[in-house]
Amino acid sequence: MSAQLRYNEYYQMQETFDFLYERSMNNATKGIDLLGIITSKRNIMLAYRTIKSNKGSITAGTDRMTISNYKDIDFDKLISEIRNQIENFQPNPVKRVIIPKDNGKHRPLGIPTMRDRIIGQMFLQVLAPICEAKFYKHSYGFRENRSAHHAISRCQHLINQASCHYVVDVDIKSFFDNVNHKKLMSQLYTIGVRDKRVLAIIGKMLKAEVVGVGVPTKGTPQGGLC
Repeated sequence: MSAQLRYNEYYQMQETFDFLYERSMNNATKGIDLLGIITSKRNIMLAYRTIKSNKGSITAGTDRMTISNYKDIDFDKLISEIRNQIENFQPNPVKRVIIPKDNGKHRPLGIPTMRDRIIGQMFLQVLAPICEAKFYKHSYGFRENRSAHHAISRCQHLINQASCHYVVDVDIKSFFDNVNHKKLMSQLYTIGVRDKRVLAIIGKMLKAEVVGVGVPTKGTPQGGLC
């Protein structure tokens, strides 16, 4: 059992995620109170625990806070504060960091504040099963419980059973930097994210000001959760 699944079970969220996955598979997500699930105590606690276990939790955002600043916080107070912030959500400015790539080039990363990382994780946890139900079953990149080993196994199957012997390597230049916000939001709705309050907040997340750059009109910052 993966660490994330253990967390899901411990905070009693796995049954909810399974419910969302099943409803999405059956195109029946309309009318679900997604924001209510996102802001539930159990989901907030799970998000905090997940962020805490991430190595990036020791990296400060623009507010100079890391997960260590939350170690002595009263959780009921934290939950109340997060719920209040979501009611009129405004993302904090995103810290911009440039890191070197193996090919000598550089990649810009966006580092949200710890508060926004927790909120982003809250949304990710609830939206993931809805989206997973609609993703292509033989897509393996950046998905839970999938790895390069699964992709290799699939390729071996196609070689042996379907006599496929060619590999096409395609890389879309600066893909994440050029994601069209309007099309992304439309796709989320089509997939099954029908709670307009949730979509409105995601829209604000996408347009969080990046320090030194300004308010983005396209793209999703690598390093964030959306």
